[in-house]
Amino acid sequence: MKIKRFVAPDMRQAMRQVRDEQGPDAVILSTRRLDDGIEIIAALDYDEALVREAGFGIESPKREEVPARALRDEAERAARIDQARAATAAAVERAAKSGAPASANAPQRQSSAALAASVADVVRAATVVPNNDAAVNGVRAEINNLREMLEVQLSTLAWNQMDREQPLRARVLREMTRLGIDGDVARALCAELPPGMTSDQARYLPLGLLSRNIRTSGRHFDTAGGGVTALVGTTGVGKTTTIAKLAARAVLRHGASNVALISADQYRIGAGAQLEHYGRLLGVRVFNAHDATSLRNVLLQLRGKHTVLVDTAGLAGNDPKLQQQFETLRATSDVRVCLVLAANAQAQAIDGAIRAYAPLAPQTAILTKLDEAPLIGGALSALIRHNMPLDYTTDGQRVPEDIASADARKLVCLAAQLLKQRNEEPDDALLAERFGTAAPALA
Repeated sequence: MKIKRFVAPDMRQAMRQVRDEQGPDAVILSTRRLDDGIEIIAALDYDEALVREAGFGIESPKREEVPARALRDEAERAARIDQARAATAAAVERAAKSGAPASANAPQRQSSAALAASVADVVRAATVVPNNDAAVNGVRAEINNLREMLEVQLSTLAWNQMDREQPLRARVLREMTRLGIDGDVARALCAELPPGMTSDQARYLPLGLLSRNIRTSGRHFDTAGGGVTALVGTTGVGKTTTIAKLAARAVLRHGASNVALISADQYRIGAGAQLEHYGRLLGVRVFNAHDATSLRNVLLQLRGKHTVLVDTAGLAGNDPKLQQQFETLRATSDVRVCLVLAANAQAQAIDGAIRAYAPLAPQTAILTKLDEAPLIGGALSALIRHNMPLDYTTDGQRVPEDIASADARKLVCLAAQLLKQRNEEPDDALLAERFGTAAPALA
């Protein structure tokens, strides 16, 4: 019998280590929550007699050090935990049997009610009301470990069942994951697929659905109406460079005398100097606005200009100065707010930026740094999730060449091209976590 200890940050990763190293036949001997994660002791070629000799399980306190009631509590706790472990194994076995086909022509579908009953059995088996706090904490920790283990097993069973019974739908979800599309967006797109799709449809329809759900504003350089546009966003997303590209396009179309730039970034050192440098190169005048009053006064002076672009400070969502920036831009009702997002940022960071600037109600977005992004699925997921229309995309530092009007089809094609450069396959454990329909949440 081979016994090994596994430590991971959470139960899902610990179970993955056990499954990868010892296979599906491994037996969980014990679980314990540590300060730095979860400890699992698992065995291969399980032998109960050897396990008892090794002393795995719940260690009872020394009788001379604890009163009789505490000993009884510990014994009851150990018995309850043993029952919970047995119920967990039985629940997983029942779920596996219910997920397996009964015959070639009559597959037996997994019942969510049966899975819920299995979870309830585990909770009832592990529920105990001991008479001391130590026993309560121990039982709670053990129940949490059992719940996590059961959720991992059930989600894996559900994903395997989908892969077996609906292979084309599972294939679509797998490809969406490879593209970097977030799980909730992938499920929503997959729900729009026809139930009886063919293999060719499963290959091309998801890309079409992805393209259809990406909103674009249809704003083009030749037909843009001008006006006052303020670019906002977190630091380092490329607002100033994007303003220079937009200003250069406007100068080529309408002349330098009809274009003006405003620097409202009073926090970053050298921000105004960078914008003034671009202004000198383009022959465009640059103004400074320190607060809401100065911004209103500058905009009054520039009422006759065709295009006015406002460069703002890059602020994180938790920055206390962000509210002051909101108040400055809200002071004038004729400012069109555009949120700048970097495609090479993490999906959570992009989603967080959209949520942070939501109180400003930006009308559109600009997606920058496409040339630096290994995958753009996370950025596309955030745009789809928040129904945010795109104005432009940028893919380099050249002014004004590296900017283009947003095109959903081109973005999807770029996402597919980036995917071809990566031969990574998503892990089945990740797919099960995202798309496995686990049992109802435990109370």
